[in-house]
Amino acid sequence: MDVKVAKTAGFCFGVKRAVEEVYKVAETTKGTVYTYGPIIHNEEVVSDLEKKGVKVLETEEDLKNLTEGTVIIRSHGVPKYIYELLEERNISYVDVTCPFVLKIHRIVEKESAQGKHIVIVGDPNHPEVVGIKGWCQRKATIIKTKEDAKSFLAESGEKLCIVSQTTFNYNNFQEIVEILSEKGYDKLVLNTICNATQDRQSEAAQIAKQVDAMIVVGGKHSSNTQKLYEICKSECKDTYYIQTLADLDSEGFPSVQCVGITAGASTPNKIIEEVSKHVRIKF
Repeated sequence: MDVKVAKTAGFCFGVKRAVEEVYKVAETTKGTVYTYGPIIHNEEVVSDLEKKGVKVLETEEDLKNLTEGTVIIRSHGVPKYIYELLEERNISYVDVTCPFVLKIHRIVEKESAQGKHIVIVGDPNHPEVVGIKGWCQRKATIIKTKEDAKSFLAESGEKLCIVSQTTFNYNNFQEIVEILSEKGYDKLVLNTICNATQDRQSEAAQIAKQVDAMIVVGGKHSSNTQKLYEICKSECKDTYYIQTLADLDSEGFPSVQCVGITAGASTPNKIIEEVSKHVRIKF
């Protein structure tokens, strides 16, 4: 069996930086270390950190009840008021927000302060999008689908600033921008999708076109992995979404000649290697 493993699979720059930092903080800091939300959307990594004493604050209420320790702000970033809350309560924190996400924070803060209506293309429930919206100085709208874009209406004379969640599907972003463009708004469009995301999605699509079966590895709550799965599924009907090797149902693989493997930005290389090795040896 021929196995094609995507070169872009696994930790992106921002995730790698965040994970390395939380391990470092856990080893060198006295007192309890917390992450505000799981450091990444990967249960294996979160579980390992828990063994090292790192606790997860799941809600804003958990954060408000905190009286000691060090809080790590994860790569997804947080709204501006979260920093203010930590400082008011005199809680130490380490900020590992991805630099690409921080750039979006600066953009929306500046453009909204100048009166623009911020349009964020992304998933309204994703922590990165929640964080971006939390840096807007005035009204902001989140658009996830083409239907959302078609129903969007800005006020007369209002100027738009359009940005995107860093892990959003690039083709979908272009389609949404095109729909908004047809409405004739005065707009500033900034493609803030991370280059690593674009490269990962493009390579996944190319591999999926060439193989008989495709395996996408990543956390079940990982937005970028879900988008990879959708892209691969559109190119290869036999596409499997797994979190670890234990999730792989291999019964259909013996008749397959070529398998492709890609993985989300929060998937450790160890897991990718385990899946790749298993497929090569088993079949």
